[in-house]
Amino acid sequence: MGITLGDTSIYIVNPALTFGFAAVLVLLVLGTIAAFVLPALQPGKWADLGPRMRSWWAIVLLVGGALVAGWQAFAVLFALVSFLALKEFLTLAPTRKEDRLIVLLAYLSVLVNYGLIFADSLFDDSYQIYLVFIPVYGFLIAAAMMAWIGRTDGYLPTVGIIHWAMVICVYNLGYVALLMRVPDDEAPSGAAGLVFFLIFITQLNDVAQYCWGKAFGKTKITPKVSPNKTWEGAIGGWATTAAVFYFLGPYFLPHLTPAQAIIMGVVIPIAGFFGDITMSAIKRDLGVKDTSHLIPGHGGVLDRLDSLTFTAPIYFHLLAYFVIERF
Repeated sequence: MGITLGDTSIYIVNPALTFGFAAVLVLLVLGTIAAFVLPALQPGKWADLGPRMRSWWAIVLLVGGALVAGWQAFAVLFALVSFLALKEFLTLAPTRKEDRLIVLLAYLSVLVNYGLIFADSLFDDSYQIYLVFIPVYGFLIAAAMMAWIGRTDGYLPTVGIIHWAMVICVYNLGYVALLMRVPDDEAPSGAAGLVFFLIFITQLNDVAQYCWGKAFGKTKITPKVSPNKTWEGAIGGWATTAAVFYFLGPYFLPHLTPAQAIIMGVVIPIAGFFGDITMSAIKRDLGVKDTSHLIPGHGGVLDRLDSLTFTAPIYFHLLAYFVIERF
């Protein structure tokens, strides 16, 4: 699958991953050319494409480098990503100074969640603990701690906000790093190939919806939640992503049957769409456009990864059900 140096696997010689990196490079070059041409042809309509493309180059280099470096580096990167996403969420959410102890609990969940991923290399049953820790025990601990410190004012909203934050920003995103622990004998493209394809197909769905919507969008699909989203963009993005998944899926996920590839190709882009509009609904409720301004042209970490918060667990569990015996 690759060249091994110590405990770190270098995946550059992995054919599937090499092909994937080459395809992304081509898309980046084409997008960069479009960022120069389209604003000149249609002034004002594509003004945000330039900053978006510059950010895409940085994102690809960072994530690609972590994939090449191995599962440990990738887990550390996504622990940082979860921390930044959680910080954005809790900065925007209506929490109070008096809630700082339970907010600290949310931040500690990052260490525990990703610690369980590292523990997966030592203990065979750590995956089962990962499955339930934040959804079940994170909730129980948050609810109990809130009652213990006597914060009855706003009890339900605060516990709900903290639990939502831990699930979306830490638990769901953590599935991307957990996927890197799939044994190579169950993933001919390597665990890095599985993760690459998840991230690629999720971001492709976002980009395809953006492009189809910009080019042909007229009919609003969720005007009260995300006014810029259109049926044309959603359907065009879904069809594009489903087709790419079906044709490239067997290359990255060769154990899938055609029927399983169709199921995943249909479900994953739909999940991405709902991840996007769910975060849009939260931002509408909070009265903000972006979760932060960390990533030029995109907004914050959650703005860029909102779709992934839905696609990552669904992709993981479908693969676990269809082909991965380890989980």
